[in-house]
Amino acid sequence: MSYSDYNFKEKTKKFIENIGFVEPTPIQKAVIPMALKGKSIVGISDTGTGKTHAFLIPLMEMINSTINEVQAVITAPTRELAQQIYNRAKEMSETDSDLRVRLITGGINRDKMVESIKKQPHIVIGTPGRIKDLFLNQEVLRLDTAKTLIIDEADMTLEYGFLDDVDAFAGRMKEDLQMMVFSATIPQALRPFLKKYMQAPQTIKIEGEFHNSPKIEHVLIPCKHHDYGERLLDILPGFQPYICLIFANTREEAKKTASLLRKNGYDLVEIHGGLEARERKQAMRRLQNLECPYVVATDIAARGLDIEGVSHVISLGFPSELDFYKHRSGRTGRNGNSGVCFALYKDDDEKSINHLKEQGIVFEHRNFRNGQWTNLKPFGQKRISKNDLHEKELAKRLTKKDQRVKPGYKKKRAAAIEKIKRKERREMIAGKIKEQRIERYKAQQRMKRYGESEE
Repeated sequence: MSYSDYNFKEKTKKFIENIGFVEPTPIQKAVIPMALKGKSIVGISDTGTGKTHAFLIPLMEMINSTINEVQAVITAPTRELAQQIYNRAKEMSETDSDLRVRLITGGINRDKMVESIKKQPHIVIGTPGRIKDLFLNQEVLRLDTAKTLIIDEADMTLEYGFLDDVDAFAGRMKEDLQMMVFSATIPQALRPFLKKYMQAPQTIKIEGEFHNSPKIEHVLIPCKHHDYGERLLDILPGFQPYICLIFANTREEAKKTASLLRKNGYDLVEIHGGLEARERKQAMRRLQNLECPYVVATDIAARGLDIEGVSHVISLGFPSELDFYKHRSGRTGRNGNSGVCFALYKDDDEKSINHLKEQGIVFEHRNFRNGQWTNLKPFGQKRISKNDLHEKELAKRLTKKDQRVKPGYKKKRAAAIEKIKRKERREMIAGKIKEQRIERYKAQQRMKRYGESEE
């Protein structure tokens, strides 16, 4: 199916032609028809699947630029992501010169921003806090006229604590509001919000193309009694990455890991929800300039960041939402390149590992010691003890060829094996006693000959 098959208005066709699209991506193919029908949608997809245009194209079709009122609101959890959406939406204004799109975020002069929305924009794109401020506090932005609300990166919005801001202004918008929510995952804590505003939404889930790429090697590294930071320091000398992306499960763990690496001489960029706006801006600049080879991040904070040249990914344990592991591994092995995804694991990660194996991920099992990588037994393969091997050998000796199995056979064989083992233990003890007697006798003879003890 191509875009020429859609019955779009001329302005929408021109917009699609201007951005060079020919065929819709899977998320676009699923979302666009539903959006045009006014359906509320929960779209679950990764960065790079084309979801931004999955909502921009139907907006281009639905918005009437001759009406001077806000018709659509798009939120993003960070100013960087809002700017990214705005850059793409500006192409809509280039197609329809009457269409007004405005960016509402921190870092923009407030007076200029207020001046720019005196004539209400058709599309508002921005961060939740600043949108809420201009709508509810300053009352210069009229969101109550909007028919569509789009929340991009909803799980990140939740993680950053901005969902309350969205809730504040969404509650003052139209009752029949069309809401489209896009996210890589739908955490449990997000569901009450969705239930409040969305009645029987259409759920669309699109898997990214990188999840099970054959160019990505998955490697398990045991931690045993070590914590993740200690183990990380052990293995980092084992490779020379172009860019190594290290994922922690919490912002506290990311902060702790970044501090530990710095103390040990590693230059890195730190990206997590605990950073101030200024710190995040500096981190983004360093990322874009590829100033250092290591990035320590949480899943949420790294969302939407297009980091070029990731050769290695390291997971410090497994996330509670296992889809995040797939998103992590998908950061490497792109554009035809190969990549490695290391996962540091502990004993209680067995269930998560087995679940991922069932989904088609093949794990290698390795360790790095004394400057060398060594292969370990496949994960989950139990080591057979010498006692187990001996017991199997005894069972083999007691089982005759063509022996007919009679009732109670296994019980009798187990009793016979135990009897042999008791006999072997008695013989072993007797042998040791005999050796001890011989040693004492030899010691006595040396005493008689040399007249002194060797003790």
